[in-house]
Amino acid sequence: MSDALKHECGIAMIRLLKPLEYYHKKYGTAFYGVNKMYLMMEKQHNRGQDGAGFASIKLDVSPGERYISRVRSNAAQPIQDIFSQINDRINTEFKLHPEYSGDVEAQKKNIPYIGELLLGHVRYGTFGINSVENVHPFLRQNNWMHRNLIIAGNFNMTNTTELFNNLIKLGMHPKEKADTITVMEKIGHFLDDAVRKLYKKAKSGGMNKMEASPFIAENLNIAKILKKSARDWDGGYTMAGMMGHGDSFVLRDPAGIRPAYYYQDEEVVVIASERPAIQTVFNVPFEEIVEIKPGHAVIVKKNGKMSESEILSPLERKSCSFERIYFSRGSDAEIYQERKELGRLVMPKVLDAIDRDTENSVFSFIPNTAETSFYGMLDAAQNELNKQKNEAILKEGANLTNERLEEIQAHKIRTEKIAIKDVKLRTFITEDSSRDDLVAHVYDVTYGVVRPADNLVIIDDSIVRGTTLKKSILKMLDRLNPKQIVVVSSAPQIRYPDCYGIDMARLEDLIAFQAALQLHRERGTYDIVEEIYKKAKKELDNASERPVNHVKELYAPFSDEELSDKIAEIISDNDINAKVKVIFQSVEDLHKACPKNLGDWYFTGDYPTEGGKKVVNRAYVHFYEGNPERAY
Repeated sequence: MSDALKHECGIAMIRLLKPLEYYHKKYGTAFYGVNKMYLMMEKQHNRGQDGAGFASIKLDVSPGERYISRVRSNAAQPIQDIFSQINDRINTEFKLHPEYSGDVEAQKKNIPYIGELLLGHVRYGTFGINSVENVHPFLRQNNWMHRNLIIAGNFNMTNTTELFNNLIKLGMHPKEKADTITVMEKIGHFLDDAVRKLYKKAKSGGMNKMEASPFIAENLNIAKILKKSARDWDGGYTMAGMMGHGDSFVLRDPAGIRPAYYYQDEEVVVIASERPAIQTVFNVPFEEIVEIKPGHAVIVKKNGKMSESEILSPLERKSCSFERIYFSRGSDAEIYQERKELGRLVMPKVLDAIDRDTENSVFSFIPNTAETSFYGMLDAAQNELNKQKNEAILKEGANLTNERLEEIQAHKIRTEKIAIKDVKLRTFITEDSSRDDLVAHVYDVTYGVVRPADNLVIIDDSIVRGTTLKKSILKMLDRLNPKQIVVVSSAPQIRYPDCYGIDMARLEDLIAFQAALQLHRERGTYDIVEEIYKKAKKELDNASERPVNHVKELYAPFSDEELSDKIAEIISDNDINAKVKVIFQSVEDLHKACPKNLGDWYFTGDYPTEGGKKVVNRAYVHFYEGNPERAY
């Protein structure tokens, strides 16, 4: 992706189902779980590099022994940092106590981080706040083992204010308004309530306080707690939690917006945001990894029994298509094929743009995430070339000579690595002209492979703001003196903000929104901008339970092609000599390529939750009023 875009988060949970001695004998270390967690987090580092956290719980420890460990970091390389801290602590313990070597019982008792239940998290800070206090997992502490709660998630709630106010109505005093805190406190409230009721039941049954503890652990109904906690949530989420005594869960939102997968065998239950992480780290086949169903939670009790329970009634499945286009690792078998299909399906528009002149066209991609869709585009280009060759041979008929046949067969699709991301720019001068000159050099180009009569076709996975295209990529590509630059997006036009985890909160930042505004100005229909504002404002003021996305009206008068052409104008400075054409994937073809992941609200405005519709109206009101605040 050429535009910098923060997004998503990643979770990993591991529950070891055997005693630690088992892993020591089989794998040579009682730190088997810690080692696997390091790999799980590294294999998902694409999902977050602003921060990372790790927490572990030891099962069945004696009173007075530490059973929860947590470490978090917002360092430049946070995963390496937290596991360096863990490694240093472990090595220090072994150095001070060489007798621990080979004694798994002593290791578990005295060395932190070793445990049977582990939770990892990688984070992007979508709100621009990146202090270590904002890094997951979050911990809610209590002297009662069952009431200790650790939470980490890949999520964003659209109704944080409402959830916060609900906590106040319950008589609570949350320490801040962040959605992670409100979610954790809500779960914690019903966890406390369930523990109290079970303790009362145990006491009435003649148990003393020590006997009540295992009774509570065995009978705590995690599904019931989650049903009460999540009934008012509106957003996209994969929420992971661990209780101090050893119960754990991962809950997925009812529309299946955020991804989650799990695998179980006799040794381990593992849950992650991405399937390839599980495949690679535990060396298991694709078909043995299961996707958590929307609205369901995978629950692992302290005794190791795993179940998948419906927590909330599933909505129409709207799994995030951006996961398939860009966010998730492309090593997933399905995602790899889907990205290739995205490139293949957009190729007919490209052929029209270059008048099917494959001989005088060079094909390339914006590194590095668009590479797979580039291969799909090449497959389609090769099919077109084969068709052209067949037509040329048939046209020659009986007059075909060996020389002409060789000439026809020698025609190949011209592919080159044109754009090279040279540096991660750190702009140290704030004066605009100097800054723009530096930004222009973020990308470099390969010289000597494009001819003046050539079309230069370059594919990106998506175009969000268009800033990097305008200030850097197009300027550099134009130095190659092509006849035409065709910029291809494997995703449709991004017209609406996301509110479920991707950092696209401001409408005015979106290049498609800017294009629509310009078209209205040029056609004398700009009055609609105020009309939409009044409707959106009224919608918010009335707090409608069934809100309507009024921003759709801004785009309604224009075809996709009209918006694409206007976007091409906006990103083309006057000093660009080549003709610039911008081509976007259609929503229909996106759905063909990614049939299981139909979440497309950033393209269509069809939000899967009521909160999403409120957010888009609020974002528009903020735009109109010049309010810089986020809409969620």
